[in-house]
Amino acid sequence: MTRSPWTQVSRPRAAARLRLICLPAAGGGASRYRDWPALLPDDVEVVSVQLPGRENRFNEPSIESMEQLVGPLLDGLAGYLVPPFALFGHSMGGLIAFEMVRRLRRSGPQPVHLFASGCRAPHLPSRSPDWHTLPDREFIAAVEELGGIPSELLGDRQFLDTMLPMLRSDCTLIETYVCRPQVPLSCPVTAFGGLQDREVFPEDVRAWSSHTTGPFRAHLLPGDHFFVNSARSDLLRLLVSELDAASADPGGASVVR
Repeated sequence: MTRSPWTQVSRPRAAARLRLICLPAAGGGASRYRDWPALLPDDVEVVSVQLPGRENRFNEPSIESMEQLVGPLLDGLAGYLVPPFALFGHSMGGLIAFEMVRRLRRSGPQPVHLFASGCRAPHLPSRSPDWHTLPDREFIAAVEELGGIPSELLGDRQFLDTMLPMLRSDCTLIETYVCRPQVPLSCPVTAFGGLQDREVFPEDVRAWSSHTTGPFRAHLLPGDHFFVNSARSDLLRLLVSELDAASADPGGASVVR
């Protein structure tokens, strides 16, 4: 397979039964999923998406709109979108994954499952002011309150000078995103949320049910917005269980909404 700058595969598994394509939260890169292959079954291959403007693509400009991102991203993933595959996205990554599935159903292969983590349902407005318009001091305070970046790093001016433009671009992408009405997806959808998340509430997680006619489940786990790290073992156990259930029952008779 031709190597793509959009992907990192830390443990290729040629005999895998399924490929799990993982999209990062705002400010994150492909390295956030580096440890997942060791925690998942050997028949699941993890493909981590690397967006422009971070890690080994730091010198490339970040993309600030969903419309400009999804097409090139799907082109970059073309060699990996071979069924069966599933999509997982945390926070911003959940929105991107959702729009990828919408675009794919026009003419491309369909995922066996969409996992949205720490992400309010796409049609719901944010409860917070637009972060990308805030002055630096207020923007940094908002990021610190969310808890995704250690306080010591947020006090490092060199780190901030490096990270702030990319973080602002990611926030711009999220906050200018508009979910345009379309018919619901048909693939199974599972939404995860953190019980102590002050940005994405349980009802925001459950509201994903309106975006699929297929099986839907919502799981609320201990932790704040980054429960994807603190409750990772529980999240991955549930993820594998959902994939196994889908394999055993393609009709998806059991649905929790």
